[in-house]
Amino acid sequence: MSLLHFLDQGEPTARPLVILHGLFGTLDNWQTLARRWAEEAGLRVISVDLRNHGRSFHSPEHSYALMAQDVLALFDHLALDPAQVNLMGHSMGGKVAMCLALGYPERLAQLLVLDIAPRFSDMEHQTDIIAGLQAVDLSTIQNRQQAEAALARTIPQVGVRQFLLKNLYRREDNSFAWRINLPVLTASLAAVGEEIDSAQPFLKPTLFLRGGKSDYITPDDKLTCIPALFPNSQVVTVPDAGHWLHAEKPDEVFELVKNFVFM
Repeated sequence: MSLLHFLDQGEPTARPLVILHGLFGTLDNWQTLARRWAEEAGLRVISVDLRNHGRSFHSPEHSYALMAQDVLALFDHLALDPAQVNLMGHSMGGKVAMCLALGYPERLAQLLVLDIAPRFSDMEHQTDIIAGLQAVDLSTIQNRQQAEAALARTIPQVGVRQFLLKNLYRREDNSFAWRINLPVLTASLAAVGEEIDSAQPFLKPTLFLRGGKSDYITPDDKLTCIPALFPNSQVVTVPDAGHWLHAEKPDEVFELVKNFVFM
């Protein structure tokens, strides 16, 4: 089994915080906060590229069950102490984290989920992003500006384009390529939206952070699917933040995560 690409920062003996990014993301999206949690909060921070993303392996299969197994294999590789592990995921990464926690509760101490509920997610809003990525002709572009111009036809938000362009890199022959496995992720969109469910709830401490301007966690979720699966959870709203709350309100997210891990 291939091992996920990861970045390990902080004291090796410190309490581990494992970070899982969202769809089309990479561990690089988390580096500013990861460094702060390692240097200022004294955590061992392990940022991960999930399968078909970043510098991790490409696979024709993309499901939450498989991604949870990938992360467990990394836990084994790093010999992490289950009594100490804090597992945190954003969006798709949050669903991976929930899947792992519900299936293997003995493998972690606490769970943190950023701006995603366990219920089914409608992935229609991702179709413009897929169309934009597919509109970039990698065989002809000469620079990143041309790639951004192609994306702009379907993706008007500058921040979203900048986020997606982090996946663009030059091969050794100077041609451009995507780090994400775009064909597989396109084919797997429905699977990324799937509900996370379990016959047994996860009883350990869990923190859900939601953006005040985001609808990924609804008032109904706070009353139904979240407490049903995570009865020992709290849902905290970060005011004036959207879905990318860690990018929009890093200081608030830094403090909330640090305080929860050390509570």
